Amino acid sequence: MSLRLKFILFVVLIHTVLIVLAAQLMRTNAPLFVGLEGLLLVSVVLTVQLYRGFVRPFELIAAGTAAMQAQDFSLKFVPVGQREMDQLITVYNQMLDALRRERVSQHEKSHLLESLIEASPAGVLLLSFEGEVVGVNPAAERLLGRPAAELLGQHPAALPGEWGAALGRLRETEPQVVRLSGLHTYRASCSHFLDRGFSRQFIVLEELTRELMQQEKQAYEQLIRMMSHEVNNSIGAINSLLHSFHHYAPQLTAADQPDFREALDVAIQRNTNLVEFTAGFAHLVRLPPPRPQPTDVHELLRHLARLLHLPAQARHISWHTALAEGPLLINLDAHQLEQVLLNIGKNALEACPQNGNVWVSTQLQPPRLVIENDGPGLSPEVQRRLFTPFFSTKRDGQGIGLLLTRDILLQHNFRFSLETQANGRTAFTVWF
Repeated sequence: MSLRLKFILFVVLIHTVLIVLAAQLMRTNAPLFVGLEGLLLVSVVLTVQLYRGFVRPFELIAAGTAAMQAQDFSLKFVPVGQREMDQLITVYNQMLDALRRERVSQHEKSHLLESLIEASPAGVLLLSFEGEVVGVNPAAERLLGRPAAELLGQHPAALPGEWGAALGRLRETEPQVVRLSGLHTYRASCSHFLDRGFSRQFIVLEELTRELMQQEKQAYEQLIRMMSHEVNNSIGAINSLLHSFHHYAPQLTAADQPDFREALDVAIQRNTNLVEFTAGFAHLVRLPPPRPQPTDVHELLRHLARLLHLPAQARHISWHTALAEGPLLINLDAHQLEQVLLNIGKNALEACPQNGNVWVSTQLQPPRLVIENDGPGLSPEVQRRLFTPFFSTKRDGQGIGLLLTRDILLQHNFRFSLETQANGRTAFTVWF
C-alpha cells in the first residue's frame, strides 16, 4: 500500500469518527456540537493543506526519478514555497545541470574521437570483448585491402596472408612489423581501453614504407658514392699503368708478346666493366626530379613494343597489346617513364619461358597500365623482398632495375604493384 493511500485512509477514519461524535452531540449538547463542527471544518482545511504539502513533493520526486531513468536531463522544477522542498529542488536542479553538462561534454569528446579515428592516416581496428573486429576506420580498410564488411566479425588472426600471421602473434608490449613486399612495410601495435568497466583491445596499423625507403635510400646513396669514388680513382690509375705496359711488349720474345698483350687487354676490359658496373649504381643515386609534361602513354608503349620485338621474336614470345581507345594522356616525365616501361617489359620477357606470352593493356577511367606475363609466379619469400635495394632473382642481376623503377614511380606519386594473380599471371600494374 502506498504512503498516499495510507494517508487518505487515516484522514477518512479520523473524520468519520469526528462526524459520528458530532451526530451524537447534536441533540444532547448543542454548543459542543457547534464547536465540534468548527473543529471538523478546521481539520478538513488542515488535511487538504497537509495533503498538498506531502503529496506534491512525492509527485515531484516521482517525476524527477522517471526523467532520470529516461536520461532526460532537461526537466527542472520551480520552488514550491516550502523551505525543505525548495532546498531539495535546488539540489536536484543543480545535479541535473551537472549531468547535462557532463553528457554534452562526453558526447562532444566521443564525436571528436570518432572524427579523429575516421580521419587518422593510421588504421584502427576496434575489437569486441571476444576479440572480434567490431570497428574499422577507412585507413584500416586501405591498408588491409578489404572493405569493412569483410573485416567485421572476424578475429584478426583469421585474416589471410601475412596480416593474419602477424596479428595473431600481436601482444600489447610487442609491436609487429609486417612486410608485404619491399614496397609495403607496416607496424602493428595493440593496446586496450575500458568499456563499461571491462578491458577491450584495439589495434593500430601504421605504414612505414616512406620512412624506411628514405632511410634505405640515404644509406645506399652514401655507400654508392663512396664505392664509386674509390673504384673510379683506383681503376683510372690501374688502367693507365696497364696501357703503359703495352710499351714493354716489344722487349719480350715474339712467342710471349700475344699472351702478354691479351692479358693486359683482359685486365683493362675487366676494369672497364667494373667502372660501368658502379656507374649503373651511380646513375640510380643521381636520379633527377621528374619534369612532367602531358604525354601519351600509348605512344610510349608502342615504342616499347618496337624495342623489344627482336628479343621477343628470338625466344618465340608472343606480345599481346590491348590499348584503350584514344590517347592515354598523363602528366609525367616521358624519359623517366620510358626507362620504367623498358625495365618492366624486359623483366616480363625474361620471366617468360620459351613460347610464352606477354600482355600489355590499359584503361582510361581510372587511368591504369598492366603488363602481365605467364612465367613462373612469385613465391611469398620473393614477394616480400621485391623492390628492396640490390635484390634480384636473376643469377647475374644487380637489383637496380626494380629499384630505379620504384624510385621513378614514387617521385611521380604513381601507385603500383607487382604480384602473381589468381589466374597465374604475374602482373605489374601502374595507376596514374
